[in-house]
Amino acid sequence: MKLEGKYTYKASQQVVWDLFNNPRCLEKAIPGCKKLEERGPGKYDAILKIGIAAVRGMYSGKFEVLDPEPPNRYRLIGEGSGTPGLVKGDGIIEFSQEGDSTMLSYTGEVQVGGLIAGVGQRLISGIAKMMIKEFFRKMKTELKSLK
Repeated sequence: MKLEGKYTYKASQQVVWDLFNNPRCLEKAIPGCKKLEERGPGKYDAILKIGIAAVRGMYSGKFEVLDPEPPNRYRLIGEGSGTPGLVKGDGIIEFSQEGDSTMLSYTGEVQVGGLIAGVGQRLISGIAKMMIKEFFRKMKTELKSLK
């Protein structure tokens, strides 16, 4: 499943870069995140509790920031598994200054397996988009709290 989108943040590119590399802010913004632990520079372990339809359940996973080019872009890879199934993803996050704001754009591929894979692409895609939208909304809240 391919995912892509754009979000605008009313802050400098460096401030937004720092926000998206702040484990405390990420932990607060990731939907269902119960624990986010940095196990090395750009390497994280996470525990999520998701309560949405067929993806409902506890997941443990890890993700990693690769090929960082501060404050312009990085590659993000991750994987997680739980009773409902497994998820793997790979994407690119890019930051660009536009006036007094920063445009964040992302593109990526997500693969699902196990029970959740049998639910149907349309439902899983809708849930993924809803969770991504919630994440970026919460990151805007985190940005305001840092100011």
